[in-house]
Amino acid sequence: MGEDKTTPLHLEHVALGASMTPFGGWLMPLRYTSDLAEHRAVREAAGLFDLSHMGNINVTGPDAAAFLDHALVGYISKVREMGARYSMICADDGSVLDDLIVYHVAPGEYSVIANASNAELVLEKLQERTTGFDVALKDVQAGQALIAVQGPRAAEIMLATAGLAEDAEISGGTAFAVLKYYACMRMRFEGVPVLVGRTGYTGEDGFEIWVPADQAVALWRALLAAGEPLGLVPAGLSARDSLRLEAGMPLYGHELDTTTTPFEAGMGRVVRLDKVSDDGSPLPFVGRDALAARKESAPARVLVGLRGEGKRPARADYDVVLRAEGTTPGTVVGKVTSGAPSPTLGYPVAMAYVTPEVSAEGTELAVDVRGRAEPFVVVPMPFYRRPQN
Repeated sequence: MGEDKTTPLHLEHVALGASMTPFGGWLMPLRYTSDLAEHRAVREAAGLFDLSHMGNINVTGPDAAAFLDHALVGYISKVREMGARYSMICADDGSVLDDLIVYHVAPGEYSVIANASNAELVLEKLQERTTGFDVALKDVQAGQALIAVQGPRAAEIMLATAGLAEDAEISGGTAFAVLKYYACMRMRFEGVPVLVGRTGYTGEDGFEIWVPADQAVALWRALLAAGEPLGLVPAGLSARDSLRLEAGMPLYGHELDTTTTPFEAGMGRVVRLDKVSDDGSPLPFVGRDALAARKESAPARVLVGLRGEGKRPARADYDVVLRAEGTTPGTVVGKVTSGAPSPTLGYPVAMAYVTPEVSAEGTELAVDVRGRAEPFVVVPMPFYRRPQN
């Protein structure tokens, strides 16, 4: 194993006193001050995240859309220009290799954003699937930085950032004020074109900015300066994880992996079995047959949300058990995939795979927390939804 890579913002994190941790082959900020303070800042104002470790694969060519329809489970050819789509890349057996966001950034050009730990695998698998398609793939992650502003004041901060401006010439006339969720647009930072997306992984409104690596520090500092009066703080991986858990968003390696299809994970909606060719016949894609069969079969396990009735949190890999008399854990019926105390809600929350018989909302279960059965109840996800204006 080689040394963990660092992002163009590494020295900024060190200067801010961040605790650094290995993550997906990268050395990334875990926290700057406290997990709780950073989490609350994102819910109440905004947080600034370095996401430069994420994979970014450029897909270009006359067959780019058709290729992605074949390689991924989503209907990518239906994504409008400057739109985005959450999708997955699966193996032939339907198991999840990674979950992705695909941006349609120009005619015949797409950006595939992969998880850091899977970026090399995704590029390899996509390359294997190019046979018969006039398409070119390029890993462009190394030349870029990705910075995200997440929280209810994110739009205010973007508009207040010195050097960041709209440019009708490169945006095609799109105005930042009307940029929709799961869409992107081109802006300029200090005269340099940047791509701005509006997606996010925290349950809040937010924006992601792809900027050339040599401009990353300047943009990071400009966003901090604009956001400080509005409550913006830099935020690390720990807050990102607790935020996405409250929002019920899956994390690869926890809710998703190569033993899981999108259907077990409650993400069957991303599998577009309705993809068709120009003549109306079913469009083949990698994993289609296995996923079609899986959709029609009874699941062996189901991903559910759990709300703790006590104070002790469940953690990943803890057993979910039947609730029995007393505090002794009962029969094992599942496994926790992610769990933590919810800073926003004030009680423990968790995601877990359980048998279908105990997956109904309101089912009273327990989690084996170091030999003691802690009471939990099955609840719908997400646990948290941001207030709508």
